[in-house]
Amino acid sequence: MNKLELIESLKDAKNLTKSEAIKCVEIFFGEMATALEKGDRVEIRGLYSIFVKEYAPYMARNPKTGEPVQVESKKLPFFKAGTELKRRVDR
Repeated sequence: MNKLELIESLKDAKNLTKSEAIKCVEIFFGEMATALEKGDRVEIRGLYSIFVKEYAPYMARNPKTGEPVQVESKKLPFFKAGTELKRRVDR
């Protein structure tokens, strides 16, 4: 499912206009992104949680040249599936 399909599904399920459904989806994902930017954890109980994981700097190698390359520290979102989602997918 992509964002447009989610909007259509929400529109049909709740008898919303397309612009209302778009606004709802944008608010939902916008608030999730804002929370992650602040370093907060986003959790939809039973479905999933997303949190920011910090990675320390490390030395890597350029695959073409074999030269060592310094990779700087970074923060990335980390997705963890909840128990209910795992159960539903594994049917």
